[in-house]
Amino acid sequence: MYQIDFNRPQKIYFIGIGGISMSGLAEILFDEGFQVMGSDMKKSELTDRLEQKGIKVEYGQRASNIPADTQVVVYTAAIHPDNPEFVAAKEMGIPMLARAELLGELMRNYHHAVNIAGTHGKTTTTSMLTEILLAGEKDPTVTVGGILPAIGGNIRVGGSELFVAEACEYTNSFLSFFPTMEIILNIEADHLDFFKDIEDIRHSFRRFAQKLDEKGILIINREIPRLEEITEGLPCKVITFGRNPETSNYSAAEITYDQYARASYTLMIDGKPEGKIVLGVPGEHNVYNSLSVVAAGRELGITLEQIQKGLKCFSGTNRRFEKKGEIGGVTVIDDYAHHPQEIRATLTTAKNYPHRKIWCVFQPHTYSRTAALLDEFAQALLLADEVILADIYAAREVNTIGITSQDLADKIREAGGRVHYIPSFDEIETFILENCVPGDLLITMGAGDIVKVGEKLLGM
Repeated sequence: MYQIDFNRPQKIYFIGIGGISMSGLAEILFDEGFQVMGSDMKKSELTDRLEQKGIKVEYGQRASNIPADTQVVVYTAAIHPDNPEFVAAKEMGIPMLARAELLGELMRNYHHAVNIAGTHGKTTTTSMLTEILLAGEKDPTVTVGGILPAIGGNIRVGGSELFVAEACEYTNSFLSFFPTMEIILNIEADHLDFFKDIEDIRHSFRRFAQKLDEKGILIINREIPRLEEITEGLPCKVITFGRNPETSNYSAAEITYDQYARASYTLMIDGKPEGKIVLGVPGEHNVYNSLSVVAAGRELGITLEQIQKGLKCFSGTNRRFEKKGEIGGVTVIDDYAHHPQEIRATLTTAKNYPHRKIWCVFQPHTYSRTAALLDEFAQALLLADEVILADIYAAREVNTIGITSQDLADKIREAGGRVHYIPSFDEIETFILENCVPGDLLITMGAGDIVKVGEKLLGM
């Protein structure tokens, strides 16, 4: 694999520069003195931000976009081998790195590299950790898969001591990383277009944990089934968090919620109460996300008082139970949930939020995920009073399975749920305006572009 000398900045080209992670890496290298340019299929807020910094972005991907003097090309897992820029870089003999490989190389330049992994919760937990590090007056470099108000975007360029990054398991990307500390939040079935089954996924997480040496620290959810298969024989320090104070190093007692579903709890460390934690974000799932962050913060030298301050200040990232506004007395929330466990967590949170009736406008994400987890999706969506299903968001896939949102609607209806399959966004918006009443809670949900429904209703 080609290795970049970060002490000698080069001319680097990003294929797919507008992605949340790629744009962050482009900014970090630009700030380190690299000549950075790239391409994407269309303009976005992220490409606008890059151009404002002085990074050249081409729209549309053509072989002619890549300058002859380019020294390195970086590409994402979504780029196919027949992509014209990918083909051109190969023909020109330019060294090429996958996004994950570049991110892994970048980590090697920092004394501490903290990776946050898990099937879900990565963006929120990475953001929580960033908040407490800032409260602890650290100077982290951060790359996060969402827009975090505290850092004004999805990246922060700090000192050389501390690097914080999400670590995604898809295509085994996280096996290209070089962490000194890992947080593993959960391990569940997802990305079954790449992994064979849950055992294949668990095997990858085991390999990820094995990347830590005897000086490393693994912070892991005690509730993960057959946890010992992930942790057994590791040379690193292992710290657990979970529900049971007798089996977890970090746990929560006396959990209560305010009127907006934000939790407070007594922090338990090795079974002993250590203080009160007040969260600025809603939901029980965030209690356990925060426990992992408390453990990481303490290992990185952050005081409990600073941790408490950071967690209370953290009010969330975009598309994570984000209140978009109100229309006609109906509160509009947007959430990125696209896996059954995430849907369950979001709708459970909504139960503790002011509402008359919970409407969930769900856009399934990818055909393979919808087909593989159809029953689980149906059961999770039963937590809503009314479900509206949009068409499946294809993302990187072609529908070779023959699955549609009607199949999911049938499953929900069979289980006794109230569901409406409405293919187009315009029809969904009309249906909402005709059926939602003051006091209702409307949640647009999914990893695609369903957020547009709520934003159009609100005139955003």
